[in-house]
Amino acid sequence: MTPIKYELIVYWSEADEAFIVEVPELAGCMADGQSYTEAVSNAEIIIQEWIETAKTLGRIIPTPKRRLMYA
Repeated sequence: MTPIKYELIVYWSEADEAFIVEVPELAGCMADGQSYTEAVSNAEIIIQEWIETAKTLGRIIPTPKRRLMYA
């Protein structure tokens, strides 16, 4: 699996009772998990699937911009 170079925003959601991971540079790319580690691991899988789907559809895959200065 390719190392993840996109920024991940991880937070606890009381409503979902789970950790949520958002990937701001990849529209709609999110994952969750019962633990922080599980959520990040799930995000790594979802990012790869997001990229594979974008390639299949002929869409542009954003270049990781590194750390965002705002969230």
